[in-house]
Amino acid sequence: MKDISVNKAEEKPETTKGKYDPRNKLNDLTSTEWIPETISVWNQRGLGAKHPDIKIEKQHPAPFSFTDVARLIRFFTKKGNTVLDPFAGIGSTLKACATEGRKGVGIELNQKYVELTEKRIKTEVTEESNIDDQVVIQGDSRDVIDTLDENSIDFVVTSPPYWNILHKKDHKAKQERVDHGLDTKYSDSDIDIGNIDDYETFLDELTIILAKCRRVLKPKKYMAVVVSDFRDKSNYIMFHADLARKLGTLSLEMRGLKVLYQRHKRIFPYGYPYAYVPNIHNQYILILQNVK
Repeated sequence: MKDISVNKAEEKPETTKGKYDPRNKLNDLTSTEWIPETISVWNQRGLGAKHPDIKIEKQHPAPFSFTDVARLIRFFTKKGNTVLDPFAGIGSTLKACATEGRKGVGIELNQKYVELTEKRIKTEVTEESNIDDQVVIQGDSRDVIDTLDENSIDFVVTSPPYWNILHKKDHKAKQERVDHGLDTKYSDSDIDIGNIDDYETFLDELTIILAKCRRVLKPKKYMAVVVSDFRDKSNYIMFHADLARKLGTLSLEMRGLKVLYQRHKRIFPYGYPYAYVPNIHNQYILILQNVK
């Protein structure tokens, strides 16, 4: 796949949102817009349960908000740049690319979610020209990424499977998905890394995929990985730390960590009245830079 990013004029007018510095090679933000985005804690910004666009999004067992992805895309790219999501899911990254005037490439294993992504882009994006710039490819990321040209991507952003935690039917899964006949796992495929039973094997396979992303990511450009820690029986798994260590061996160096506070999530009586079991109401965004 050829590099489809385009160059934009560097000069930007001064606006009420601050002055644009022509030395800014990273994004199109002014100084006033830039600084708040560096805060290490964000409140998650979902559409809300009654928003009409939620109908497609909720078909996926673990969607992430396109509004949060859009914030990352605005900060780490310029208009016309190309963004890759190797775990496209229900297409949140591609929708964010379309709304922000970027080109998006998404890879998704499950054909059902490929079709829902295409439907979502067509029905939820108003700018027709931006719709044409979004491409979703059905397949295994371990194979598809190899077909992309080296140094052809300006930014990688994704929310990969959190091991096989979707297989666990806790209070939340039963009340929010099982009882409504919604999907409770990504797929039944043997090659789906979300179906791997051994945690270390899962980490290795995820690292392989993100290493392939590094090959197509341009030098000095960034990767953002949205993850969550989780419980495995009584053990608390620090997934974000385990993954960061793995990626650090690949010349993907940590530049920061954002806490994404999910203040809207319901509280469940985990552990009561016997033991402390946390309601995990945050995700982490690993911010890494390709130092190749």
